[in-house]
Amino acid sequence: MTLNKELEDLFLNVSIKAALSSYYLVGKKDKKGADKAAVDSMRLELNKINMKGKIVIGEGELDEAPMLYIGERVGTNIGPELDIAVDPLEGTNFAANNLPGALSVIAVAGKSNLFNAPETYMNKIAVNAQEKNVIDLDYSIKKNIHNLAQYKNKKPENLTACILDRPRHRSIIEELNKLNVKIKLISDGDVAGALMVTEEDYGVDIFLGIGGGPEGVLAASALDAYNCHFQGRFIFDNEKDKLRAKKMGITDLNKKYNLDEIITGDSIFCATGITSGDLVSGIMLEKNQFTSETLITHKSSGYKKKIKIKQNF
Repeated sequence: MTLNKELEDLFLNVSIKAALSSYYLVGKKDKKGADKAAVDSMRLELNKINMKGKIVIGEGELDEAPMLYIGERVGTNIGPELDIAVDPLEGTNFAANNLPGALSVIAVAGKSNLFNAPETYMNKIAVNAQEKNVIDLDYSIKKNIHNLAQYKNKKPENLTACILDRPRHRSIIEELNKLNVKIKLISDGDVAGALMVTEEDYGVDIFLGIGGGPEGVLAASALDAYNCHFQGRFIFDNEKDKLRAKKMGITDLNKKYNLDEIITGDSIFCATGITSGDLVSGIMLEKNQFTSETLITHKSSGYKKKIKIKQNF
């Protein structure tokens, strides 16, 4: 199905309202409170939309999350059937400590068009390259960097890789150092990290490493609109995770997913800044008004833009 401009505007509003609600708790050292504020607001706004919505990426399963849990139905139960992925507050630590990069994120697609990812880790790689064989999760770091340098007509030392700053990435970082690749380490927020590859202005050529599986699906929905290349493979550390995945219909636990296997058809993606970061600016308050900035993509229309909106409270 094709998602229309009216839905685009409605989901933009959902993202902005969630960001604003969380903003009031920025810097208060209360990451649970900031997350809850964003969740409550997003759920309230989603339930105003004429749709038969289903949360496929949410705050967790029913026993873990009172609101916006995986499988929760949202909307008025009138209108199109939609799959919805949400991260009402990406970067809870950023918001709690008033650090750059906190976002409110939502992605929407037609029924069964958005991959229902389990709450587990995912090994990811993303580049802005049209040719699929440039990078691959099964290539070595050296081969991926060599191929990307050749594709972009750059030397490896002029490439920048973005990766989460985690002990599990020590070997990748060491390999990148040997290749003399510039490294952009991020402490959290791997949705925003993956989206750094979409535009030259961000100065990132490749995003790689292990992060959240649900965040991988969210990022993929925006990367799809930019015709980027993305691959992900879930990591199941224990039998509980494997059983959960099988219940969700995943039979091949070692499968490598390409972008067109994660999201199909039309989609809308919105990421609104709560605190200013590399991707978008944060909420700005001025008397009885606030200004928000949102990165919004709409695949079928080719729409990819940052929108600044000034609104009254």
